[in-house]
Amino acid sequence: MNTSLLPVPVVSGSPQCIWAAEATLGEGTLWSAREQALYWVDILSCRLHRFRPSDAARTSWQFDEEISAVAERATAPGLIVTLRRGFALFDPAEPAPTPRYLHQPEPTLPGNRFNDGKCDAAGRFWGGTMDFACEAPTGALYRYDADGRCTQHEHGFAVTNGPTWSANGATMYFNDTVTARVFAYDFDAAAGTLSNKRQWLRFAKDDGFPDGMTTDAAGRLWIAHWGAACVSCHDPVTAAELCRVRLPTRHITNCAFGGEDLRTLFITSAASGLTPEQRAAEPLAGGLFAVRVDGGGVPAGRFAG
Repeated sequence: MNTSLLPVPVVSGSPQCIWAAEATLGEGTLWSAREQALYWVDILSCRLHRFRPSDAARTSWQFDEEISAVAERATAPGLIVTLRRGFALFDPAEPAPTPRYLHQPEPTLPGNRFNDGKCDAAGRFWGGTMDFACEAPTGALYRYDADGRCTQHEHGFAVTNGPTWSANGATMYFNDTVTARVFAYDFDAAAGTLSNKRQWLRFAKDDGFPDGMTTDAAGRLWIAHWGAACVSCHDPVTAAELCRVRLPTRHITNCAFGGEDLRTLFITSAASGLTPEQRAAEPLAGGLFAVRVDGGGVPAGRFAG
């Protein structure tokens, strides 16, 4: 019987807006231990952002197409990113940084784009695609390896988000956002394969839709709620909700632990999808937020290439 129920985390105060960026679609949170800074993206405005907490320095890069997810490289400078059509390398430190495509797995699906993604502990990048209109189930989940192999592991999603992994690496969680479901898979860490797909959590009608997510040091899952103005924390086995962090705008998109002690939860949001009246009532829509949490997170996986 699965009876795990981890302690309720202690959240210190309310989230503070640290960058009122008015992002159209904030996403892609990544804490860089190397730079002691948070990378995040505005997908629909085709921008990569970096925020450094030590001096509140803000830097942005404009792209020619959508950029949706980011991971650091383990053995080389710079980042691996997902652009609209696939996986690419990008080094912000170059004098005139330009992304260089590595692989485009869906040449016959021009209506798709990449969305969320991150690296597993072995340095493989997992990225999901979606229908740009968020309607057709044409999205899939891919694994991109450092040797250039790209493998499709799942398909049939209108909008993909995640993944994240359990503390022991034996389970991978992945969001089918449009149907409000979070799936769990048995994860073979050595082979990088999935099996035993099952529904782990389904959001209630008034809870919005599961967007980006992360795992903390205790193994609890933190999930952003598109349309419900919060991030919820869940037990990894029972899926029971342990706490909820409220935000001042409804479209919450992603979250990641960072800061020197990995105890700051950074949270992105979106101004997209709001009526003019909602936008006026939610002036911090599209902002980057931060809140302190006990226990904290774990270092982000780095791409092995």
